[in-house]
Amino acid sequence: MPRQAGRRVAGVVPEGAVPRPEGVVGETLVVEGSFAGEAARGGSVVGEATRGEPVAGGVVGGALGGGAVVGGVGASGARVRVRTGLRGLRPWRLLPSPTGTPFTFGYALVLLVTSLLTEYADPSLISSLHQGSSTDVAHLADRPAFVLVASALWIAGGITSPYAIGFLLVLTALERRIGGLRTAGVFLLGHIVATLATEVPVGLSVLAGHLPGSSLHRLDYGISFGVAASVGALAGLLTPWLRWAVLAAFGWMLVTDLVAFTDPMTNWGHLLALVVGVGTWPLLRRRGRSATA
Repeated sequence: MPRQAGRRVAGVVPEGAVPRPEGVVGETLVVEGSFAGEAARGGSVVGEATRGEPVAGGVVGGALGGGAVVGGVGASGARVRVRTGLRGLRPWRLLPSPTGTPFTFGYALVLLVTSLLTEYADPSLISSLHQGSSTDVAHLADRPAFVLVASALWIAGGITSPYAIGFLLVLTALERRIGGLRTAGVFLLGHIVATLATEVPVGLSVLAGHLPGSSLHRLDYGISFGVAASVGALAGLLTPWLRWAVLAAFGWMLVTDLVAFTDPMTNWGHLLALVVGVGTWPLLRRRGRSATA
C-alpha cells in the first residue's frame, strides 16, 4: 500500500479481505464491517467483524499509532472505521528466553551463578577467583585465552549494576535481530579488543619505566566492554532517531565517567568498545539485506 505523508497509508479494500495497513506489525485491527475474523500469522494483524455492513472497494487510510481511528467508505456508502490497538505488543520479549535467545539466556544463567557465588561464598575464595580471572598484563602474557574468557564470567558491581541490566536488555534485543552466534561475536569482539587496547599500553609503560611493576597485576574483569560493544551494534539496527538517541545517551554516560577520572583506563575501554560495536554496522546491515533478499 502506498505511503502518504505523516505516517498515513491509503489503499483499496478488496471484497471480503481484511485490510492490512502497511507498517502495522503485531497490532490488533478491528474493522466495523462484514469481514470475517481472521487471526493472521507471521507478524500480520488480526481482523474482527463488528457489524454486518458489507464493505467492498472502500478506501482505508489513517494514522497508524496505537488507538488511532481511520476511516473509509464501503460499497453501500457506509462509513468504515479501522482502529489499531496495542494488544499485539509483547513486553516479555524484552527479556531472554531459552528458545528465542539461547545465547543470552544461557550466558545470563552463568552470570547469575557467579554473582550468587560472589554474594554468599567466602570473600577470600572470591578474591582468589577474581585474581585468577583478571585480564591484567601478567595473565595476558601467560594464558591470554583463558583469562579473556574467564574475566567475562563475572559482573563487576553485581547483578543490580547498570551493566548487568544492560546485558539482559541489549543482548536480548540484539540476538532477536541477528541471532546468537553473531551476538556472541559482537560481544567477544568488543570484550577482547577493548581489553587488549587498554592493557597492552600498561605493559609498554611498565617496560619504559613510566609505571610501577604492580601495574602488571591490576585487577580487571567483567562484562562491561562486551555490553558497550553490543549497545553500539544494536544502535545500528534501530530507526535513525532512536539510534542517535541511544548513542547520545550512552556516550554521554561514558564521557561523564571518563571526566570523573575514577578509573580512566576502564572508561577509555568502554568508549573504545562502543566504537567497535558501531564499526560492525556495515557487516550487520549487509547480513540483514541478504536475509530479506
